[in-house]
Amino acid sequence: MKPSIIVSSNDLERLEGLLTLPAFRSRSDLDGLRAELERADVREPQDMPADVITMNSRARFREEGTGREYELTLAYPKDANAEAQRVSIFSPAGSALLGLSAGQSIDWITPDGKALHLKVLEVTWQPEANGEYEL
Repeated sequence: MKPSIIVSSNDLERLEGLLTLPAFRSRSDLDGLRAELERADVREPQDMPADVITMNSRARFREEGTGREYELTLAYPKDANAEAQRVSIFSPAGSALLGLSAGQSIDWITPDGKALHLKVLEVTWQPEANGEYEL
């Protein structure tokens, strides 16, 4: 069962806009993101809980199988950068992370077919919690 997710109305509007662009409209690999947006609890940016992963949020995770911890920023495709640990919302990992809260876990398959169980430890920075509604 997928965990419940919360998405800000600003993020929803921007992501739906991107998904309607000709370059992305027909991409079936983005159907997972479309499904996540459809099932999300949508809230106004000022009403977002501070422990929810929104666009441009930075969060700490733990791989439950290995205990490995790392920090990632959820980024728009144009801002994604593996070296800077900025994961694209258009990647399977990115779309799975959107809207998760600290303490929630997800299962997902890496591009090389490895199954991972990730737990969100904390959201270390969130635009909405810092009054940044236009990021």
